[in-house]
Amino acid sequence: MMEKIQKYQFLFSELVKRDFKQKYKRTSLGMLWSILSPLLNLLVMRMVFTVFFAKDMEHYTTYLFSGLLVFNYFSESTKGGMSSLMANAKIFTKVNVPKYLFLLSKNVSALINFGLTLGIYFLFCLIDGVSFGPHMLTLVFPVICMVLFNIGVGMVLSALFVFFRDIQYLYDVFMTLLRYLSAIFYTVDRFGNYQNLFLLNPVYTYIRYFRLVVLEHTIPSLSYHLLCIFYAAIMLGIGCWFYKKYNHQFLYYV
Repeated sequence: MMEKIQKYQFLFSELVKRDFKQKYKRTSLGMLWSILSPLLNLLVMRMVFTVFFAKDMEHYTTYLFSGLLVFNYFSESTKGGMSSLMANAKIFTKVNVPKYLFLLSKNVSALINFGLTLGIYFLFCLIDGVSFGPHMLTLVFPVICMVLFNIGVGMVLSALFVFFRDIQYLYDVFMTLLRYLSAIFYTVDRFGNYQNLFLLNPVYTYIRYFRLVVLEHTIPSLSYHLLCIFYAAIMLGIGCWFYKKYNHQFLYYV
């Protein structure tokens, strides 16, 4: 895969630039929406949920922002990945290029937006009185896992979207459900002995990693790291299998 990316490096870089520019095309604020959009969402959720869930909770803004940061990255990356093949059908039906380049370009574009938001997230942590230390460097690990996990999910979704256009509507419903199951605005300790069931949700697992490091100043255990790797590896494996199995059929359905 890396050899083909190097071979088509120019095409890949142009796809990334196009995807990033296309997102803010004909907007007055342009890239500023990468910062303003999560901040406005944070403000709304902060106003709505503080009364119900954060009466006695310290650093609730950072807690809430941690969930939104990870969930929004997952959402943007996978939704962009889902439409990556169909949006570029005119290219790969005429030119023989690796189809996963279009998916990867969407993921890089989403990663850039995530990086911009991450800078604002750290600024909010400072304003919220969260202390920084060397332990913060471990946040690189869940980001790498999320990149691989999102690519895997995007591969599956983009393949399914070629054959079943209805998948986009079903995925919107699924994302609404997932948002509420990822403990973005509430804590899981209220569920007592059942709170570990939330770890069956990969998105929550990565959200919790951020919260453990940033809010509790704790580096997760080895088993937790292995769980993060497991979700990333299994999803990437499934995605690669999908692409390998159905790659030659895409041309007949686009």
